[in-house]
Amino acid sequence: MSINPFALHLPEQIRFGRGVAHDAVDAIAATATDVLLIHGANPARAKWLVDALRHRGVAVEPLACPREPDVALVESAVASGRRVRVRAVVGLGGGAVIDLAKAVAGLVPARRHVLDYLEVVGGGQTLDATPLPFFALPTTAGTGAEVTANAVIDVPDAGRKVSLRDPRLLPRCAFVDPTLTDQCPRLVTLASGLDAITQVIEPFLSGMANAFTDVICRDAIPRGLQALPRLMEAEDPAARDEMAWVSLSGGLALANAKLGAVHGLAGPLGGVCTAPHGAIAGALLAPVLEANEASVEGEVAVRLQTIKHWIAAALGGGDKDALETLACWVRAQGLPGLASAGVDRDSLPAIARAAAQSSSMKGNPVVLSSAELVRAMEAAW
Repeated sequence: MSINPFALHLPEQIRFGRGVAHDAVDAIAATATDVLLIHGANPARAKWLVDALRHRGVAVEPLACPREPDVALVESAVASGRRVRVRAVVGLGGGAVIDLAKAVAGLVPARRHVLDYLEVVGGGQTLDATPLPFFALPTTAGTGAEVTANAVIDVPDAGRKVSLRDPRLLPRCAFVDPTLTDQCPRLVTLASGLDAITQVIEPFLSGMANAFTDVICRDAIPRGLQALPRLMEAEDPAARDEMAWVSLSGGLALANAKLGAVHGLAGPLGGVCTAPHGAIAGALLAPVLEANEASVEGEVAVRLQTIKHWIAAALGGGDKDALETLACWVRAQGLPGLASAGVDRDSLPAIARAAAQSSSMKGNPVVLSSAELVRAMEAAW
């Protein structure tokens, strides 16, 4: 069987494994002497890297990312970067931190307002200056943002989350060290882990899947489905390693084969509710797979049956009922539904229409009608 043509978008370098985070010190110090280091809400978790870089003579400006980035937070961070004349940006944290760092790396040298570059609700213009070197150190296993070329930004005035996208936003190096995810809180592990699993399932079913993404998704999907339940029971370093690999695989896969309706819906839903992205994706995964199952055929139908077999092998029950099993397991672990996140049921048709414009929706294996998308969201209620 012939292999269809494809192109790959990858970081300059990826380092994976326990302890590789400490390699970041040399790499960053060799690149720039003035660095903006964006971290999560707790600065103590970044102190080791700040101290190590300063010991090497690097001027480090720490900056907290207290929430998922919105336009105002991006503007403030860009202003901070310009004020201290940074020459490189480091993101040490979860997907929100890495998205903010990625956006700042792209926008500090840029000449226009952030909205001019955003897709769907903005001008969609190409960045008009070369982004600063960017280094990513993820502390959760979820978004795979450390190996993607887009930064997700909330636009409150438009009521949705959209991307700043440019292939030059890929990091100089991604340091994927599972040690940084150890002892991550249980519900954060659950939501981010479900996002990671979704991001290997959707590219595997995507109409843009290719030989490269197939290899990593076939490996990562069953690994994630086996590892995440273990982490719901107890802290498990080996399962943390597995989920870090699944997250990295998801980032590589979505960057090279697109996602699907789960993430197509997550964009507008994220703009109107308080739930983190991973929680939205986790709630939608089983209902969207059920909606797709009603229409897919041929090779995609075979792939979906394989996914159901992997779910049943991990969570119990038979292949036939695997999607219902997944939905029940997700709820049993404490993941909130869309109602708990504050989504207005009357807004679901408008959200479905907005999702149709999403870049992610283009990767879904079949076109789902607005009515089908509404039913999927109602099932995630």
